[in-house]
Amino acid sequence: MRRYVSFVFILFVIAFGTSLSIRANLGSSPISAPPYVLSLIPGIPMTMGAIVICMHVLFILIQILLLRKNYEIRQLTQIFVSFLFGFYTDVTMWMTGFLQIPASLPHAIGFPLQFVELLIGGALLAFGIACEVRCDSLMLAGEGLPLAIAKAVKRDFGKVKICSDTGLVVIGVCLMYYFFGHWDWKMIGVGTLVSMFYVGFMVRQFAPHIVWLDKIFIPADERREEVAEEVEEETEEEAVPFIITIAREYGSGGLTLGRLLSERLGVDLYDHAIIDETAQRLGYTSEFVRENEQNISNGKLWELIFTDKSIPMSMNPSQDDAIFVSESRIIRALAAKKPCVIIGRCANWVLRGDRKAFRVFVTSNEADAVERVMEKDNLSANDARRRIEQVNTGRSNHYLQYTGHHWTDARDYDLVLNTSTLSIDACAEIIEKAIKSKKVKN
Repeated sequence: MRRYVSFVFILFVIAFGTSLSIRANLGSSPISAPPYVLSLIPGIPMTMGAIVICMHVLFILIQILLLRKNYEIRQLTQIFVSFLFGFYTDVTMWMTGFLQIPASLPHAIGFPLQFVELLIGGALLAFGIACEVRCDSLMLAGEGLPLAIAKAVKRDFGKVKICSDTGLVVIGVCLMYYFFGHWDWKMIGVGTLVSMFYVGFMVRQFAPHIVWLDKIFIPADERREEVAEEVEEETEEEAVPFIITIAREYGSGGLTLGRLLSERLGVDLYDHAIIDETAQRLGYTSEFVRENEQNISNGKLWELIFTDKSIPMSMNPSQDDAIFVSESRIIRALAAKKPCVIIGRCANWVLRGDRKAFRVFVTSNEADAVERVMEKDNLSANDARRRIEQVNTGRSNHYLQYTGHHWTDARDYDLVLNTSTLSIDACAEIIEKAIKSKKVKN
C-alpha cells in the first residue's frame, strides 16, 4: 500500500511536468502529442485528460493482444492508472494555465523563457519517472505498450520506446494537418524533439540521487528484511579472507597477472567461467555474451545516455542490461563463497561495498601493450594499436554506462599497477603483500 500511495503522488508529479512542458508553447512531449492536438480542435467535447484516458486504454488493449497469455493480470491496474493520470492531466493543465508565455512578448525575450520553462517541465517529468522506477509498483500504459512490443519482438526497450515515441509524434503531425491544415510549432515543435532525448537523459541524472526516497516508497519491514539479508551476507563473507578484482587495459598483461595470482594464492580465477554461466542463465551462446559484454561503442554510448529509462533494469529486455545484471549476480555469489580472483566485468564496482574485496587496476605503456597484442593476436603494429583503442573504448563506455564513473578513475580501486614499470611477478608480489596487510588491518 505504501508503494501504491507513493505512486499516486508520483503520478501527479509526472502529469505536472508534462503540463508545464506543454505550457512552454514549443510543442508537447511525444506521448502527449496526439491528445494535445485533438484537445485543441474547436468545439471538441472532450478534455485533454479524457483523450489521454482513451489513448491509454487503447494501449492496454494492444498490450493484451500482443502478449495474450503472457500478459500479467496485475498490469490491468494500468486502467486505474490511466483514469487517474487523465484526471491529473486536466487538473495540472488548469493549474499551469497562468504560466503560459504570452505570444505578444518579443521573440528575443519570449523564446528563452519558453525554453527555460520547457527544461523545468522536462526535469520535473524526469524526476517523476525516476521516482516511478524506484517505487517499482505500477506502470503507465505509455511505458507498458513499448515494453510489451519489446517483449513480443525481442528488442531492447529503449529502442522500441524511441520508435513508439516517434510514431506518436507522426500521428500527432497527421492529426494536426487533418484538423488544422498547417504545421503549428506550438503543438509539435522543437520542444517535442528536446523532450524525446532530454527526459531520458535527466532520468539517468536523477536516478542515483533519490535512494533516500526508499524510506518513503519501501515499507519499513521490507527495509528491515533487506538489512537482515545484508547482515547475513556479511556473516557469510567473514569466512572469505579476500577477493581480488582486476580491471585491466587491453594488452597490459592483467589477465596474465590474474592467472599468476591464482596459482600463487591457490585460489580460483574467474574470467570466461562467468561468461559461460551468464550464457547458460540467459539462453545465449558463450560467443554472443563474449562479443556483447564490456563492449559499448561511442555511438552506442550516446544512444544509451539518451535512451528512456522509465522501467526498472530488471524488467528491461535489453540484452546489455540482462548480461550486466546476470554477471553482477554471479560475481556477488562467487564473492560470498570463497576467495578468488575475478577479471573485469565491473567487479570492482559490483563489490564496492564488500570489505573483503581488493580492487586492482592494471595499465601499461602503449608500446608494451602493442607488442603484447601483436604477439597474442598475430596483428601488425597499426592493427594492434587500433584493436587496443577499440577494446579500451568499449570497456570504458561499458563502465560509464553501468556505474556512472570513469573506468580509469583511481578512486575506484585500491591499487593501480603499471606492468611497464614493474614485471608481472613483481606486481603479483605487491598484491600478495597488500592482501596480507589488509587482512591484518581487518
